[in-house]
Amino acid sequence: MPFLNKLITYLFHYQKVALIVIPILSVSQAVNAQEIDILLKGGHLIDPKNNINAKMDIAILDGKIFRVAANIPESLAKKTINVSGLFVSPGIIDMHVHVFQGTDKYSTSVANSSRSQQADAFSFRSGVTTMVDAGTSGWRNFRTFKAQSIDKSQTRILAFLNVIGNGMIGRFEEQDVNDMNPEMNAYMIKKLFPEILVGIKSAHYWGEFTSVDKAIESGKLADVPIMVDFGEHVPTNSIESLFLKHFRPGDIFTHTYSEISAGRESIVDEKSRKLKPFILEAQKRGVIFDVGHGGGAFSWAQAIPAFKQGFLPDVISSDLHDQSMNAGMKDMTNVMSKFLALGMQLKDVIERSTWAPAKVIKRTDLGHLSVGAEADIAVFNLRDGKFGFTDVRKVSVEGSKKLEAELTLKAGIIMWDLNGISGQAWQD
Repeated sequence: MPFLNKLITYLFHYQKVALIVIPILSVSQAVNAQEIDILLKGGHLIDPKNNINAKMDIAILDGKIFRVAANIPESLAKKTINVSGLFVSPGIIDMHVHVFQGTDKYSTSVANSSRSQQADAFSFRSGVTTMVDAGTSGWRNFRTFKAQSIDKSQTRILAFLNVIGNGMIGRFEEQDVNDMNPEMNAYMIKKLFPEILVGIKSAHYWGEFTSVDKAIESGKLADVPIMVDFGEHVPTNSIESLFLKHFRPGDIFTHTYSEISAGRESIVDEKSRKLKPFILEAQKRGVIFDVGHGGGAFSWAQAIPAFKQGFLPDVISSDLHDQSMNAGMKDMTNVMSKFLALGMQLKDVIERSTWAPAKVIKRTDLGHLSVGAEADIAVFNLRDGKFGFTDVRKVSVEGSKKLEAELTLKAGIIMWDLNGISGQAWQD
């Protein structure tokens, strides 16, 4: 018992020290007991990058993903949100939107006008945490876009820079080959705004391949992909030539399921309903096919036969603007639900709305829920029922599943809570 006697003597003589040490240990233990800011408990996690499709909890600390595991104890969390029965995914990346809002009276298109929409009004309520503006601004007016929209938005806004210096201010202005400046485009992307600008956009050009080739020249100089809204040339330009002779692997064709109209060639032959044979070849070669639903660029007559013949898009996006928001597009969850109606599995819909676009725009810090990543998270209810989905021609297809965003977190902050699941219950 000599050791015990010495310990008792020590504590007796140094009891003041002991009284000080014990409370400090208690505080330390209390901190460790609640080391998590928010715990999302009991949800079904779909994280394509990390190949997770299972019931998992997610712990968030200081705006980052802290831990992903089954059965994380609630005692470790300051706040626990029960997401049982819901699907949890990385925050959705909508890779094709128009959010350069403004009041330029000379703009007849979506640049700096009311035709573009406020990002925050459509993002979080659809599970979207990142929007990528698709070429609304060019190098001449990007700073205005940044000051008016990007810097004031809670949504993360990235952007494709238009090949035209003035961006989408009007269809006539978008034909100005003298305003296509690859050197200035590359300078803006590489030197001035590399954290925001992720690519180059060619759109609405009435000529042949000049706009595309200037965009590709810009893309090579800046080491970024290009996105092409092709067509409007009569007779139609060849998409086979675009895909196999002009595009580089990683370049993006948007409005994939658009019908032939206004000089745009479709991917499915409109008479035979056969997928054109070079489409799958182009996809295998590395051409990225983006949905870009919009107000006039998604047709069931293209999407259904394409799916039946084994062709699926690489990226799902909305093409948000004033003519799509209240039409067949509605919002990103509605667009994603259309692909469930076509027969795509939920995990594949999530992948094409998160990790796939992140890779396309070379922002692999986004679109996943790896430990240490920013806690951009979407929580969805997958509703069962009878739902109707219309295309841009007002043709309807019935579906039995519909996604609904229950909760959206941006950098660990709750931005959207449809049914108050993160709130404290009322007590009378």
